[in-house]
Amino acid sequence: MTFAFFYRASLGGPDERREQKFATLVGDHFGMSPTNILLTRFEDPEKEDKANVIHRPNDRLNGYRPIEFIQQTNPIVIIDEPQSVDTTPKSKEAIASLNPLCTLRYSATHVDKYNMIYRLDAVDAYNQKLVKKIEVMSVRSEPSFNVPYIKLVEVKERKAKIELDVESRGKIKRTTKTVKYGDDLYDVSGERELYRGYIVEQIDWTEGNEAVEINGYRLGVGDAIGDVDDDAIKRYQIRKTIEEHLNKELWLRPRGIKVLSLFFIDKVAHYRDYDQNGNPIKGKYAAMFEEEYRNLMQKPKYRPLWEDPGIDQDIEKVHNGYFAQDKRGRLKDTKGNTEADTDVYNLIMRDKERLLSLDEPLRFIFSHSALREGWDNPNVFQICTLKDSSGTYVSRRQEIGRGLRLAVDQNGERVHDDHVNILTVMANESYEEFVATLQKEIEEDTGIRFGKIEKHVFAKLVYLDEATDEPVQMGYDLSLKLYEELKQNGYIDKQGKATEKLKQAIEDYDLRLGDEFQPWRSSIVKEIKRHLQALPIKDGTKKKKVNVNMAVLNQEEFRQLWDKIKYKTVYSVDFDSEQLIDLCIAAIQEMKPIEKIRIVSRKGRVEIDHVTGVQAQVVSEKVEDYVSLHHTLPDVITELQNRTNLTRKTIVRILTGCKRLDDFKNNPQKFIEEVANIIQRQMRLLLKDGVKYYKIGDDAYYAVELFQNEELLAYLNDNAIPSEKSPFDHILYDSDVEERFAKRFEHDENVKVYVKLPSWFKIDTPIGSYNPDWALVIEKDGEEKLYFVLETKGQEWEDELRPGEAAKIAFARKHFQAIGTDVEFIGPENDVERFMLRALSR
Repeated sequence: MTFAFFYRASLGGPDERREQKFATLVGDHFGMSPTNILLTRFEDPEKEDKANVIHRPNDRLNGYRPIEFIQQTNPIVIIDEPQSVDTTPKSKEAIASLNPLCTLRYSATHVDKYNMIYRLDAVDAYNQKLVKKIEVMSVRSEPSFNVPYIKLVEVKERKAKIELDVESRGKIKRTTKTVKYGDDLYDVSGERELYRGYIVEQIDWTEGNEAVEINGYRLGVGDAIGDVDDDAIKRYQIRKTIEEHLNKELWLRPRGIKVLSLFFIDKVAHYRDYDQNGNPIKGKYAAMFEEEYRNLMQKPKYRPLWEDPGIDQDIEKVHNGYFAQDKRGRLKDTKGNTEADTDVYNLIMRDKERLLSLDEPLRFIFSHSALREGWDNPNVFQICTLKDSSGTYVSRRQEIGRGLRLAVDQNGERVHDDHVNILTVMANESYEEFVATLQKEIEEDTGIRFGKIEKHVFAKLVYLDEATDEPVQMGYDLSLKLYEELKQNGYIDKQGKATEKLKQAIEDYDLRLGDEFQPWRSSIVKEIKRHLQALPIKDGTKKKKVNVNMAVLNQEEFRQLWDKIKYKTVYSVDFDSEQLIDLCIAAIQEMKPIEKIRIVSRKGRVEIDHVTGVQAQVVSEKVEDYVSLHHTLPDVITELQNRTNLTRKTIVRILTGCKRLDDFKNNPQKFIEEVANIIQRQMRLLLKDGVKYYKIGDDAYYAVELFQNEELLAYLNDNAIPSEKSPFDHILYDSDVEERFAKRFEHDENVKVYVKLPSWFKIDTPIGSYNPDWALVIEKDGEEKLYFVLETKGQEWEDELRPGEAAKIAFARKHFQAIGTDVEFIGPENDVERFMLRALSR
């Protein structure tokens, strides 16, 4: 913390003489002559006892305490990073005791925000290229689903949130579930056999000791069982960090730029441990690092680094750790807020300049993840967080904050090169998850609201005054006034979110603005468009109940259409099991090879702006096999029997006949899923041919009166259009494709009447009920009437649909053939122009 004290140059009364004496004494202490400005520093203003010199009576000051002289000056107090020093009542009281004239607070992450006069937030800094760009390298294993995976996510009173592999609709997905004492994970997982016997035996919600006990395993928050070996992931993170570092060093060292990499760990023992005699030994991360570094440096690609005389060959000299120490000099774990942390922080800051020198061999730094803000270095280009699952949580903003400063060269000059200033973060999560978490933290910590129009966004807009030929800036006051005008006109809501009315006004070039904003009109429209492009616009229109259009419902043409499609049917199924076995064997033999379980790393470059928020784009990807010998193979016959309802004898004949059981060893769960899908697909194909439909009779049908019982709500200009040709006064659509068809039907003179078939109009099929999209009457040449039932999809061909969708469409076609009317079923269709041409050419 830094304080600036202002005092008068001409001194007169006794108080002023004391001020002069104090200033002179302090000036003499620092070798300074009396001056109008005095700067000094206090480590901890809260200590109001003899431990703090400022509160001690001093004989040289005639028994006065230094704090009393400071109070007489009414100092202007300047606080750097106030979130670390003035967030408690005690610290606020201590600062107030200085009797300041005013207090200036500088921080990018204020905790208490008041009287804000200037803002340069994280997004502004990023867009103005005042900090490095960010890219994320995700390192994580692909779920294999072959072992009972359980991870403790959170514990609350009497309940725990766990992550496990849940089966639903034949698919297994890693999902978070809430459990309580006594829950059986066999039931929670969708009756997966792997979890049989895994019971929640205990939940401990004691603060600091949160844990669950399941089947004898005690898991703390973040702990997991059944996943890929955590050390294998950590080793891969270390390897990729070294590789990224060496690649950058090859490029940047000739330019005089030192490359540093930073590893954050939770437990000091993972880097430096001690044997029984107290002698230091390498922890597992240090050992991993040296092994991976040695292997990489042997590659020909990095030979220039070996041959460089400025690079030390001793591996132990290229990495080191900065940790707090106990009284015996042994490294220890801390929480980031102790005196020991202050000592190591000072050590890091003292070594800051030395670390930037190419002559210094140290390039890889290991440190504690709990260190407070201030631990940064402009030439940190890689940050790798080797977080132990039960260790201290480090926010994404804290992680990247250690290396965001722009790099400097050997002359101490800042490097302004976008290609150089890129920070790579090694994350043991997907980059999508990292980006989502980072964006959430930025929003929570800074108050930035991504995707919204804020009061200040127009302040910097300018226009050129023709009379003076000078640019005129709108400024904050007018920007605020424009913001309020947009809100009053219904263009934005109370939270600043753009409404559908604003979107429509921009599209129609019909934005209403007051006269005083007209000079900036084009700039205002451009700025609004910039925000609208990525905003998740919520519909600003009111809900409207959809009413039955009795005129159309009673219309003769609609009654004729309904009489042709209203009948119900039943179906029978017949297929040959021997044929099914042969088809399944042939299809499994053509199945793509089942790959081994892999560790996948993806690098994504992060972009940040006010419109789109935090986004990442993949720039590279690498895959490596992972083999584990410690899991039990599942019962493939039982699993397939449960998924297909075929007999064990049939399943055994398919598996032995396909000769692909070696694939089962590579990834058992993947093999089961693929084979089950193939069997189900072949069953659907046989069903398609083996299913026959029969009209029940003339008395089994959907009554037209059911339309009057339908209750629908529409969001105009969002999911509905007005209609005069349908039995409802509005047509609801579920997609852009349906919207195009509805608009064409409404305005095409050849379409006499049409209906979006209600959800209760269903056709029974062997794989579930089916609800077609449309029924319509088309008049050809003013004479002949054509009747259609139509299915619209984003895809044009049945082969492009999901198997279930394609099968239901095929069954629906058989249904309409069976009812014996001249209605034609068409689908899937995605082009209304093409459909109308086909229909009229019948």
